[in-house]
Amino acid sequence: MRWQCTRRTVFVVLILLMSGSLTEAAERALWTTSKVIGSAEPPDPYRLELAYPKLKLFEPLSAALIPGSKRLLVAERPGKVWVLDASSKEPQPQLVVDLKRTVYGIVAHPQFEKNGFVFVTSVADPMNSSANGSRLTRITVSRGETLTADAASEKLILEWPSGGHNGGCVRFGLDGMLYLVTGDGSGIADSLQTGQDLSDLLGAILRLDVDHPSSDQAYGIPKDNPFVGDAKARGEIWSFGHRQVWKFSFDAPTGQMWGGEVGQDLWEMVYLIQRGGNYGWSVREGAHPFRPERPKGPAEFVAPIVEHPHSDFRSITGGWVYRGKRLPELVGAYIYGDYDTGKVWMLRYDAKAKRVTEHRELCDTQVRIVEIITDVDGEILFVDFAGGGLHRLVPVPPTTQPKPPFPRKLSETGLFANVKNYKPASGVIPYDVVAPLWSDGAIKDRFMAVPGDHKIEFDAVTYPAEAPGNMPGWRFPDGTVFVKTFSLETETGNPKSVRRLETRLLHHIKMPGNDDEYGAQVWNGYTYVWNDEQTDAELLDAKGLDRVFKIKDKLAPNGVREQKWHFPSRAECALCHTMAAKYVLGATTEQLNRNFDFGDGKPKNQLKHFDELGYFTKPMPSNAKGLGKVLVDYHDSKQTLDARARSYLHANCSHCHRKWGGGNAEFILLASLPLAETGTVGVRPGQGLFELTDPKVLVPGDPARSMVLHRMKKIGLGRMPHIASNSVDAEAVELIERWIRELPK
Repeated sequence: MRWQCTRRTVFVVLILLMSGSLTEAAERALWTTSKVIGSAEPPDPYRLELAYPKLKLFEPLSAALIPGSKRLLVAERPGKVWVLDASSKEPQPQLVVDLKRTVYGIVAHPQFEKNGFVFVTSVADPMNSSANGSRLTRITVSRGETLTADAASEKLILEWPSGGHNGGCVRFGLDGMLYLVTGDGSGIADSLQTGQDLSDLLGAILRLDVDHPSSDQAYGIPKDNPFVGDAKARGEIWSFGHRQVWKFSFDAPTGQMWGGEVGQDLWEMVYLIQRGGNYGWSVREGAHPFRPERPKGPAEFVAPIVEHPHSDFRSITGGWVYRGKRLPELVGAYIYGDYDTGKVWMLRYDAKAKRVTEHRELCDTQVRIVEIITDVDGEILFVDFAGGGLHRLVPVPPTTQPKPPFPRKLSETGLFANVKNYKPASGVIPYDVVAPLWSDGAIKDRFMAVPGDHKIEFDAVTYPAEAPGNMPGWRFPDGTVFVKTFSLETETGNPKSVRRLETRLLHHIKMPGNDDEYGAQVWNGYTYVWNDEQTDAELLDAKGLDRVFKIKDKLAPNGVREQKWHFPSRAECALCHTMAAKYVLGATTEQLNRNFDFGDGKPKNQLKHFDELGYFTKPMPSNAKGLGKVLVDYHDSKQTLDARARSYLHANCSHCHRKWGGGNAEFILLASLPLAETGTVGVRPGQGLFELTDPKVLVPGDPARSMVLHRMKKIGLGRMPHIASNSVDAEAVELIERWIRELPK
C-alpha cells in the first residue's frame, strides 16, 4: 500500500504540471467553470417553509395545541415552556414556566380551560441511568390573557427508570385517557432486556387515567387495559416491545393510533398501535430478527405498516393523518418525517385490506424534524430542533423556468478541463490525507473545488462541542465540490494496469439562514462510473450498483481472482458523511496536516499552502487543535505502533464510532481521545459475541478475544466497516493484531 500512495502523488503532480494550473507564486486560481448546480433528483412536489419567519426558539423538543384555542405550548430542551398564539402572523412567545431540566413531551388536558392542567415528561440527565430519572408531572397554569405557572405547582404523577431511550411522547387519546411512551431505557441493543418484559414500565406505551387517581398513586389504571389482573405484568401497559417510539398520534375519524419507532441497526418503522400489541423489540427490529434467542413476551409480533432502511431514514419522527383543508390532495394520508435526513414522507393505508395503497416522499429538507403537531384547523406543523422554528408543508409552485440540467457526464461538471486526459480545471486543487480510508485496495485521487473567490471558515464547526474527543470542522461556501476518483490495478503489482472505476462528488448546498452553532449542512453525493475506454464517466442512478472485476493475480487460483466493487447509492453517502463527523471526512485540520507536492517539486504543508492562497476567511491560527499531529500515516513504519493503529481506526471507523456518529456501539475510536477514555478496553460488545470466548471490544494482549479485530477480519454480515468495503485489509489486520498484542494489560 505504501507504494500506491507515492505513485498516486507523482501521478497527480505530473497531470497538474501538464495542465499548467500550478505556478511558483502562491496565487490562487479561481474555479469559475462549475456546472454542478442544484440536484440530480426530480424536484420535490412539496417543500417546508417557516410558518412564522421571525420565531426562533432554543432547541424545541415538543409542542402541543391547547384544546379549545389557537394557542400552542412549546417546550425547549433545557426546560422552558412557552405559549404562543398560532393565529398571529408573528407570534411572540410568552414564558409559562422554567422547569430547569430536559423536557421531552408536553400536552394540555382536554379540559384545560377549566382546570389549567399541563402534563410534562422530563428527565434530569437523559444519558445517565437512574432508578427514577424519568418522570411524568402535572403543572397548573393560571389562565387568562397570559398563561403563567409556578414551578411549585408541579405534581409528580409517575416515575420510571431513565437511560439511553426515555420515550417521552405524551398525548391524550380520543377516550380521554393519557398515553405515554417510556422507551427501553437502554443505550444499545436493549441491554436491560425490557422490551419483552411486562413486569416493568420500560419499552412500552402506557395508558393512565389521570382524572381518577387511586388511593395510593396519582393516577388510576383503566380497567380495560390489556394486562389488568395479570400478576406478572404492570397494568399501566397498553402496548410493549418498543425500543423508542418517537412521537405517536390519534386519527379522530378512524380511531387509529399511529407511531414512529426508532430502530437500531438497519430499520425505522411506522406502526399502528394496538391494544396489547407486542412490537417485537428486542427479539426483532421491525419485521427482522435482531436477538432471536431472547425470551419472547406474550402475543404474536405486530408487523410494521412500512419500514425504511437506514440508507434513507436514520431517526424517524412519527406524524399525523392529515385532516386539514389547505392540502386537499393529502387528506387521509399519514405524514411523517425523519430527524437525521429531514425527509418528509406520506402513506395511505387501507384498514380493511390491511395494506398500504400509496407510499412516497414529499420533500427532502434540511429541517431537524423533532416533532410534528396539528393546529386547531388540522394543519400540520413541523418543529425544527436545530433551527428553532415551526414549518409548514406547502406545494412547490410550478415554474416556467427550466431547471438547469444536472451533469450526466463527468465531462459536463466543469471540474475537468479534459476528462480523457484527467486534467483538472483551473482552480480545482489537489490534496491528500494523512490517514486514508481503506477502499478495498483502490488508489484514490482527491481534489477540492471552491467556487470563485469564496472562502472556507477554518475550524468553525464545533457542534457537538461536548462530545468526547470532538475536533472542529470546516464550514464551506455554497457550491463547494469535493472530488475523489477510485482506481484499481487489473493486474496485481502492475502500475500500467490501473483502471479508473468511479469518480465520486460531494456537493455542498448551503442551508438558507443556517449560520448557527450546529453547523448543519447539506452535502449530496454522486457517483460517475468510468466507461471501458476510460474517456469519460456517466452519472449513476440513485440506487447504486455492484460489479465484479477480474484481477490478474499470480497468487490466485488459475492466476485470476474476482473482486466485487460496490458503487454506493446516493443515500449511502449520508451514512458516513454525517453532522457529527463534520460531513467531509478528509477535509479536516488533522487529516490535511501533512506535506504534499503541488507540482513544483517542493512539498509543502497543505494547511499552510491553503492559508497562503487565501482559502480561509481568517489567517489560520497557530494553536489549532489539529496541528498537534493527531494522526500519522499508518503505513509509515517509522511512526509508533500505537499512533499507527489509532490513526487507522480513526480514519476507518470513527466517523460512526463517536458520540452521535450513528454507530450503535457506544465506544469511540477517535485518535484524539486517550485510549482509556474510548470505552473499548475490557468492555463487553453490545452487538453480539460472534461465538468468541468472553470477548471484549479490546482485550490488551489478546487479539483473539478483541471484537474490533474480529469484525475487521469478517466478510459479509457482521463485517466492519459494514458499508463501502467487500474485502479484508490484510495489512491493517496485521497492524491492529500486533498493536493489541503489545498493549499493556
